[in-house]
Amino acid sequence: MRSPWIVLLVGCGSSVPASSVPASSVPASSVPASSVPLNVDEERAAIRQVLDDWHDAASDADEERYFGHFTSDAVFLGTDATERWTLDEFRAYAHPHFERGRAWSFRATRRAVIVDEEGRLGWFDEELATEGLGPARGSGVVRNEHGTWRIAHYNLTLTVPNERMREVKELLAADPAPPSN
Repeated sequence: MRSPWIVLLVGCGSSVPASSVPASSVPASSVPASSVPLNVDEERAAIRQVLDDWHDAASDADEERYFGHFTSDAVFLGTDATERWTLDEFRAYAHPHFERGRAWSFRATRRAVIVDEEGRLGWFDEELATEGLGPARGSGVVRNEHGTWRIAHYNLTLTVPNERMREVKELLAADPAPPSN
């Protein structure tokens, strides 16, 4: 049972922290709305443009442009189970690739983009043609920071046809081959 004193304090406009009030108890009319209606198609197009430029920056080995597309708290999940990187960790891993003058080349062959009702978050998944990995999939979350979409979370995966899964599982369970000299 909820204490009547808490309800009374909230109802009287006391200085109860907003975090202690359930979101469902805040009337929708009290949440400020943007004066400009959200154009979902424009936001999706902007997100697609960011992702295309991000992939192009890797192909061009433009490290500053590539990493400029991330939020400061971004996470990148690579194809290896050990690859969960913060932005700084991912940049440290990627820097030698960019320094050589060619990082990697990914091109989206299909992409779906969704934007939340407020235009603050978007999420996507994309099928990728890659030079080194073969067919791959990327998915992630983008966040609108002061009118600029930035990648907050990216997950790069390799796709395995269901009919090949048994073979892949057997390969993963086997002892790795010793390195050849």
